[in-house]
Amino acid sequence: MPSASTSLCHAATITPEGVSRAPLLIRNGHIGTSTAAWACRVDLHDHLIFPGLVNAHDHLHVNAVPPLKAGAPFPNSYAWIEAFRSHFDEPEVTAALEWPKALRLRHGALKNLLAGTTCVAHHDPWQREFDAPDFPVALLRNFGWSYALGWPDYGPPVQESFLATAVERPWMIHLAEGTDATAQAELAMLDELGCLAANSVLIHGVGLREQDIARIIAARAAVVWCPASNLALLGKTLDPRRLFEAGRLALGTDSRLSGARDLLEEMRCASALGDLGPGQLVELVTTHAARILRLPQHGSLAPGSRADMVIVRDRGGDEANGLAGIERSEIRAVVHDGIPRIADHDFVEWFDAAGVDTVPVILDGKPKLLASSLADPALIALEPGLELAAGRQGRASDLVTEAHCR
Repeated sequence: MPSASTSLCHAATITPEGVSRAPLLIRNGHIGTSTAAWACRVDLHDHLIFPGLVNAHDHLHVNAVPPLKAGAPFPNSYAWIEAFRSHFDEPEVTAALEWPKALRLRHGALKNLLAGTTCVAHHDPWQREFDAPDFPVALLRNFGWSYALGWPDYGPPVQESFLATAVERPWMIHLAEGTDATAQAELAMLDELGCLAANSVLIHGVGLREQDIARIIAARAAVVWCPASNLALLGKTLDPRRLFEAGRLALGTDSRLSGARDLLEEMRCASALGDLGPGQLVELVTTHAARILRLPQHGSLAPGSRADMVIVRDRGGDEANGLAGIERSEIRAVVHDGIPRIADHDFVEWFDAAGVDTVPVILDGKPKLLASSLADPALIALEPGLELAAGRQGRASDLVTEAHCR
């Protein structure tokens, strides 16, 4: 019978207040306050526990679509979108889009989960697939959004969407995604429309000037920074320091169509720019993101919060910097709703105690155990670097063919 609770012992848990070495109790998918006598005990000596990461911006359904090969840097996102139209006719793109959309959405979620991301803000229409109980990650719900000021034909109208969004819920829009005058003018346009407020979450912001950043901070709005995407498409990204200091900055990936492979790679890209330190980057994908997206149960391991976490080995040094430069294959376990979803083989007893069947897989050359609910061969086929372990590929190839033909 699955254990009702789990106690993670002897690890260093990273909290906003510092490092805690007290046992961490998981009960019914949340962080508990006391250790039950019947708890499954997992010894994590020489390990660090971080909250599950929050990706503040992704387009889940396009992570398998190959990126545009030429044309960058573009002056703004509208020029990139126009250049991308002909890209849809290329065989690789056509083949990627032939996969069922529900499968591509799950793939985008799995991509996030493999890198320790357990909650995602999907900047597109809500899909029925998201309500499935076995969807790989948690999603931002009950939020408002528009696509961009210069592309009104896609997504809800800007003013209408903003006014329909409750003030306690985030409202998101791509804004100032460029380096030219068009991008630089967009914040003033948004403000004139009455859509710059404390729940406004502006995606990219590359064209923001110093006075624009001051305006955003004064309004208590926020920006989601996607440096890998910005550098690839525009050749430039914003200076994150003032927004970070004001607590008005989070980090997002913007999907593999234009950005990093995953949030860990996005953090490495941000680190290479040298503006923020490793511990600050962790804040962007935990506490800052949870506050900006109004997700009180995510981004920390406080009592009552969702038991989403990333477990890694302690490599020495400052524990808060323990995710610095790490690859997804080096993560020891990713836990979502209190249950391990992918982990190294020596976590098998925890999987068993949680009542989770597993499938052996190889992730970037390293053996792992993956929860069987995530081991759809068609889903695995979409993810570079992930494959079923030897002895399972034969039947998998048949299932992939069947899934592609549905």
